Amino acid sequence: MSYDRVALIGLGLIASSMFWAMKRAGMSAHVTGYARSVETRNVARDIGLCDTVCDDLISAVTDADLVVLCLPIGAMGPVMSEIGPYLKPGCTVSDVGSVKRAVIDAVQPHIAEGIHFVPAHPLAGTEHSGPKAGFAALFDSRWCLLTPNGADPVAVSALSVYWQALGAKVDDLDPDHHDLVLAVTSHAPHLIAYTMVGVADDLHRVTNSEVINYSATGFRDFTRIAASDPTMWRDVFLSNKDATLEILGRFTEELFALQRAIRTGDGDLLHDYFTRTRAIRRGIIDAGQDTDAPDFGRTKG
Repeated sequence: MSYDRVALIGLGLIASSMFWAMKRAGMSAHVTGYARSVETRNVARDIGLCDTVCDDLISAVTDADLVVLCLPIGAMGPVMSEIGPYLKPGCTVSDVGSVKRAVIDAVQPHIAEGIHFVPAHPLAGTEHSGPKAGFAALFDSRWCLLTPNGADPVAVSALSVYWQALGAKVDDLDPDHHDLVLAVTSHAPHLIAYTMVGVADDLHRVTNSEVINYSATGFRDFTRIAASDPTMWRDVFLSNKDATLEILGRFTEELFALQRAIRTGDGDLLHDYFTRTRAIRRGIIDAGQDTDAPDFGRTKG
């Protein structure tokens, strides 16, 4: 199975990067794109994003072999209900959402007989959004997690090959386990970052200019994460609330333990805790998921 025609629905960072990665890989598929905003569609045309930018959803998905929903999670069900009747037999529908069970529950009811639904989640992104934010190397050596949920094995294999051609490493996960893992590695950290930046904003004894001028690298990394798209992250938290709340509960317990250690002067506990967690960082670097360059590889200037 190969894709002669690919439809990208939603033209933000991920869809843009998918298109440029496809062109870098020399894929011959014709890529159509659609965005709800007229402004976004015009920007996409101006920068050459997609072979054809369509002004309506139906035109974008007509005769597509692969349709990828690059949308906020809350929009996927309504969009799928609209395009479902117009998909050709044998078409594969996928997505790039950060939560999988909610996407499956929203999209699966609109998948007709003969249409393959293979949910996916590329673990890649930046704090930037919009069609101009995309770049071909975004997925290089990053994981794309498929949650097939009983999908046709041939369709799953084809989507796996597609993502590997875009530069990603591919693995399969159960949808519910995916949501728990991502609550640990992505969702809770984002909420903590939003909270820490909010605390700085609300702490009137520290002025905004001091926060901006004297930001250390740790706080700057919080602000980078907290600059992520608000609509997308609102939907993530509301769609994965059970797993996120479970991890936040565990986080609160750990935070209380550290708070108590600081209050009582328990340096041994703090040192042991920091030593254990430092090893996680080394594991991420050894796995090739980040760099050990000074200051996280930031360029000066």
